[in-house]
Amino acid sequence: MGEGARAGEHAGIWSGSWVAERLGVELTGDDALTGMLGLALRRNPKRAHLLVSNVLGKHVPQSPSVVHGHGVALGRRVRDLLGAEEAGRAVVLGYAETATGLGHSVADGLGSAPYLHSTRRPVAGVARAGGFEESHSHATSHLLLPEDPALLAGDGPLVLVDDEFSTGNTVLNTVRDLHERYPRPWYVVVALVDMRSAADVGRLEAFAREIGARVDLVTAASGTVRLPAGVLEKGQALVARHEAEGAGTGGPSSETPSRPVARFPAPLEGVAGPVGREADARAARPGVPGHPHTTLVDLRWPSGLPDGGRHGFTPRHRARLESALPGMAARIADALPAGARRVLVLGFEELMYAPLRLACELERTTGAEVRYSTTTRSPVLAVDDPGYAIRTRLVFPAHDDPADGPGERYAYNVAGGGFDAVVAVVDSAADTPALHAPGGLTDRLAEHVPHVLLAVVPSYVPGPPGSPHASERPPMLPEPLRGPAFSSYAPDEVGWLLQDLSEVTLEAPTEEREEAIQRGGAHYAESLPVEYQPSEQYQELFHAALEASAARLARAVGAVTEVVLTERSPRPVLVSLARAGTPVGILMRRWAQYRHGLDLPHYAVSIVRGRGIDANALRRLAADHDPADVVFVDGWTGKGAITRELAAALHDFAVSDGITGFDPEIAVLADPGSCVRTYGTRDDFLIPSACLNSTVSGLISRTVLRADLVGPRDYHGAKFYRELAGADLSVAFLDAVSARFPDVADTVDAQVKELLTADRTPTWEGWAAVERISEEYGIHDVNLVKPGVGETTRVMLRRVPWKVLARPGAGADLDHVRLLAEQRGVPVEEVDGLPYTCVGLIHPKYTRGATGADGRAVTR
Repeated sequence: MGEGARAGEHAGIWSGSWVAERLGVELTGDDALTGMLGLALRRNPKRAHLLVSNVLGKHVPQSPSVVHGHGVALGRRVRDLLGAEEAGRAVVLGYAETATGLGHSVADGLGSAPYLHSTRRPVAGVARAGGFEESHSHATSHLLLPEDPALLAGDGPLVLVDDEFSTGNTVLNTVRDLHERYPRPWYVVVALVDMRSAADVGRLEAFAREIGARVDLVTAASGTVRLPAGVLEKGQALVARHEAEGAGTGGPSSETPSRPVARFPAPLEGVAGPVGREADARAARPGVPGHPHTTLVDLRWPSGLPDGGRHGFTPRHRARLESALPGMAARIADALPAGARRVLVLGFEELMYAPLRLACELERTTGAEVRYSTTTRSPVLAVDDPGYAIRTRLVFPAHDDPADGPGERYAYNVAGGGFDAVVAVVDSAADTPALHAPGGLTDRLAEHVPHVLLAVVPSYVPGPPGSPHASERPPMLPEPLRGPAFSSYAPDEVGWLLQDLSEVTLEAPTEEREEAIQRGGAHYAESLPVEYQPSEQYQELFHAALEASAARLARAVGAVTEVVLTERSPRPVLVSLARAGTPVGILMRRWAQYRHGLDLPHYAVSIVRGRGIDANALRRLAADHDPADVVFVDGWTGKGAITRELAAALHDFAVSDGITGFDPEIAVLADPGSCVRTYGTRDDFLIPSACLNSTVSGLISRTVLRADLVGPRDYHGAKFYRELAGADLSVAFLDAVSARFPDVADTVDAQVKELLTADRTPTWEGWAAVERISEEYGIHDVNLVKPGVGETTRVMLRRVPWKVLARPGAGADLDHVRLLAEQRGVPVEEVDGLPYTCVGLIHPKYTRGATGADGRAVTR
């Protein structure tokens, strides 16, 4: 890729033409659309094309004044829409990682608005003010971590900024979550491009009516993508061909163009040393150890100034940054090699705004042709053609110790870009040995650009929250609910830290719930599925499975209980995660009583994905017990989402309430996902309590969290299905397993010895498998992939299933799943190398007109 053929800058050639010509894809809409968007490909069984922005500064290097200018112009349009008074009360919220810089630029255009962006980086000591999942993303979990929680609690307009507005799911999920907590009358959604389909256009207006607020949309351009018949198959073949030619996703050191990229000779010794007035300041550290051609630039970043909007960025912060920019840009300019004509300022994932503003100042004050882009998590195919948006890519390991584990990161259109120098700007959390190691980012940049400069911005971490923000503790919380008034379990077996919602109608048909959840109209915990009533044939399968697995279950119960007693506490307080954990907690309590004569306290509490654990239940537990003795219990692990949810929630609780000591390590019967250290087995086998719903769980529904039913001083809710008493198998299940305790005692002792000496460090291999399956099957939402026998059964009973993946030779563990699949018209595919016995896939992009496995048939 030569000087005249850079991505997004080749005169007269649209950077989407290569894909359009080969796949017949049409981009239609405003005149500005093709100038703002190009097309690329990625390996995807459901959608081959990818929209690539030319003005966002993420994948395509662009003039920083163009990038900042688009955001500022949108902000000014929002200011005009709101009027001066309302604009003065507005708060701007951007989305990580792609729109963090765009959102900040919109806030600049508004003038006086504070800014916050979501983040995927948990920060110790900062409590979550909210969070949400982004559908169809390769990385989904967003956190809201404002230093001042009041930032989101006002009633002024909230301006939500994303790079592209397509289905609207992400925005609607965010608004719904925040509106429940902090209702306000006006929301403005801002995006560079409006790419909604005709079917999605009316959703925003309908959603506004539903929540009783005004919702406006402001975009720079709009249009749609038209796809011809057979485009998916053509795209898959095209990607496969280029991957075979070496233009695919590539390995850890690939830049993956379809033709060789321009390679620069190794820089001469001493060429990239510090020059100008910064030379003395850096004389002791002219380069990074092992990389003498990477020059460190001391920006002298103002003390205490946030590096971006992760924790909030106020107008006062903006004024401090504006005054410091000229000096910081001058220090970078002094470190650039003499005669540098073309310079890239490269930001880092969520750190987009600070590098953008530095690039703007360099562009304004130097004679160099300055371009700006950032590194990213998103994997895209690279093809070296002027009609293709992603010409080259550099691949390197993540270097900021991300919370979701190690992985590849990418820099696009840098190799072969004709740059004389690149200024990499990272925050201090990312300035790790991995950044500088062979194959790391600075090493990869040095292979293709003769001069590499590194500027490190201090990662801003707020101080401890002040007492005005501390959560007020309720003076008194209700006693636990117990059977027989609530549940069919004996009163000493479990105390439910829940409120009884039995008189409230919460059930909705499965299809309606699925559509509402996937289209962003509801959270899964706001309603209940209609209770599945098993057929006679299915009940026979349950009893056969229980008879066959009771001894195995008893061994797992004994093993996990003994590990808890040995490693966690001699008198633990068992706290089950309702509802699947409750039968397991009761069985562990029974084992402790059988083998050791212990009468352990046992409670059940609610935890909701995306919303956290019931804080009032934690307060009650802390009032009655030492938090260090509490052991959280669940049935099994899938991909480990609840494990992560619990850890984050307990951290937030410690910050908000000042109560510490709760251990986030969950104890489970089965850990097929390798997510925890405390387990009875890591085999993925049938736990019969997963086969049924309330009738094997004390006749209690799954838990409910809805703003109109659960107040700030209430426990989460659940229903007691007294009317199903005739079908109740809850106690029979417990008795069948505990009856085998004497038979397995010796085996448990031997198994525990092995467990206590084994390396039980979680590998999170289940999470990796789920991410792989999500991509391979074109789902792009890990929440729709449910691994393991238990989770697959839940898909069949509560959701709209798409298909079941099964390990060949799974045998009787899958008899009940096969029967349910037959009843619901869902195919079961055998897949070699599956790390689980089976995986259930929820129907992606569900509507009630697309409920069958083929996306068209109606479920039987």
